[in-house]
Amino acid sequence: MFPGPLQLLVVLFIVLLLFGGAKVPSLMRNLGRGASEFKKGLSDADDGGDDKALEDKRS
Repeated sequence: MFPGPLQLLVVLFIVLLLFGGAKVPSLMRNLGRGASEFKKGLSDADDGGDDKALEDKRS
């Protein structure tokens, strides 16, 4: 269920009201970085990158 255009405009207005126009680009940039780090962490976990660390802890 995706919000409609009116709901998106209301959310955008609230974000602008809370953070101000100058801080929104930096907020979005940090959100993008966080999302990419999260995806990178998921791909590292799928690749088994943590297996060696777990083996070291067990020894």
